[in-house]
Amino acid sequence: MSELHTELHTLSALQLGAKIAAKEVSSVEAAQHFLTRIKAHENLGAFLAVDDELTLAQARAADARIAAGERGSLLGVPMAHKDIFATRCDGNLGWPTTAGSKMLAGYHSSFDSTVVKKIKDSGAVCLGKLNCDEFAMGSSNENSAFKPVRNPWDASRIPGGSSGGSAAAVASGLAPFVTGTDTGGSIRQPASFCGITGIKPTYGRASRYGMVAFASSLDQAGIMSRDAADAAAALSAICGPDLDRDSTSLDVPAEDFSRHLGRSIEGLRIGVPKEFFGAGLSEDVRAAVEAALAQLEKLGAKRVPIELPRTELSIPVYYIIAPAEASSNLSRFDGVKFGHRAADPKDLLDLYKRTRAEGFGDEVKRRIMIGAYVLSHGYYDAYYVKAQQIRRLIADDFQRAFTQCDVIAGPVAPTVAWKLGEKSDPVANYLADIFTLPGSLAGLPGMSIPCGFGEANMPVGLQLLGNHLQESLLLNAAHQFQLATDWHLKRPAA
Repeated sequence: MSELHTELHTLSALQLGAKIAAKEVSSVEAAQHFLTRIKAHENLGAFLAVDDELTLAQARAADARIAAGERGSLLGVPMAHKDIFATRCDGNLGWPTTAGSKMLAGYHSSFDSTVVKKIKDSGAVCLGKLNCDEFAMGSSNENSAFKPVRNPWDASRIPGGSSGGSAAAVASGLAPFVTGTDTGGSIRQPASFCGITGIKPTYGRASRYGMVAFASSLDQAGIMSRDAADAAAALSAICGPDLDRDSTSLDVPAEDFSRHLGRSIEGLRIGVPKEFFGAGLSEDVRAAVEAALAQLEKLGAKRVPIELPRTELSIPVYYIIAPAEASSNLSRFDGVKFGHRAADPKDLLDLYKRTRAEGFGDEVKRRIMIGAYVLSHGYYDAYYVKAQQIRRLIADDFQRAFTQCDVIAGPVAPTVAWKLGEKSDPVANYLADIFTLPGSLAGLPGMSIPCGFGEANMPVGLQLLGNHLQESLLLNAAHQFQLATDWHLKRPAA
């Protein structure tokens, strides 16, 4: 590769796309560059599956489209998918879809998820499948059945979860942009911990067809990238109605989320909930977030105090609703139709029991048991129905807040990324989601953008939440912040 192309991983997706379009570098050269970097950074555990020939074949096809005169901001740009999205295989040719679980080890899908298909249609080139917490259940990416993911800023620390492989890949320059999923904060939290940009759109904006389900009323596909401009372009590619294949898809036309980038945020009302700045927030994170809010005020935004009084209730509500839906969704993994199958079962019950005992990890089993309990006779009304009622009240709190402000801002997580193995207590991990869960329960779009560094020089993210279908407003606020700061340009060594 030419000396001019050795730093391709330092470019944003749009910058790289412009070079490919101008034929300063080919898609094949770019893909080969990132494949080489992926091999050199295997210690991070970010990727679960890579197939050089398959990637290079896609890159050659992209170069052919460019040679034929086709143009597109992502055409020929390498990227990668979280291994929760189904990717089509022809026989044994293709990337398996495992959801980070032994239950699906080696599973070859017969179809592409809608998100994968839309990215493929944009001309972006897939580098492979990214590691994640098993069935997207976790906040640290230590729950992957295959290997943990390590934070590129400090390999002794977690990258966040469940989209930890996605975040680590972007932060370490293994892919310019990637897909992720966010159920209770699984895009925003790892984006914060790894110092990148991540966005979860309004629930229903991106199709869930072909996503391995965790909690159906919460799961949402999104984008993780270096900056808001890249996120806007990639989000535009994956969003749009998919009514025939996803009953939860919104009947809202696809749109260009880049269209408002560059507008002034003069007069933008930024709501700051007091509940996000209580005693549980570490001082280093508080300082970075406060500095970011001050910067937004310098850019013309107006800070507005608001209240989200049921913030603390989001944890028990989420950890009733999400496990309940998980217990239902994961009942399909029984050793009969697909996935892992226990050897030599004595009878059907033995097949079920041993298949699930062998295929599921501890955290997945824990959530299935919680979900089965809250849905059981005698407890359904006391727990599940009550949780859904409080979920409605949490959503109402946001709607009241949005009568006073345009965007809500605060921390993504109470602390920076912790050490691998440090939080062995599951409840301690659950509590780390307190600032991301409310927006997920309300189905709102949310972002994390880099805003500084905290303890041990680890990244801190600023969370931005918008009202339904206000992704463009969020992305422009993030873009204006990034034009005025350089936190998003900082990268870990090597």
